[in-house]
Amino acid sequence: MEKEQRRNQQNKILDCLRTDKYLTSFEAYTKLGITQFATRIKELEQKGYCFKKEWDYSINQKGEKKRFKRYSLEVVND
Repeated sequence: MEKEQRRNQQNKILDCLRTDKYLTSFEAYTKLGITQFATRIKELEQKGYCFKKEWDYSINQKGEKKRFKRYSLEVVND
């Protein structure tokens, strides 16, 4: 993936987190078309962004409890 495409996806994630407050990998795929969400999060962390990561649960169509992670942007006050 080209550097510009990565930066564009990173910006989409940040914009979404600023408005929607949290994002999951499934939402990143369905809302933003980002398939490598965890990779983009790691790149943003390397740039100095901090994320709160919380495990959550949902029941799928088969009635099974499934675990997933929600990401939100942490505000760091110096």
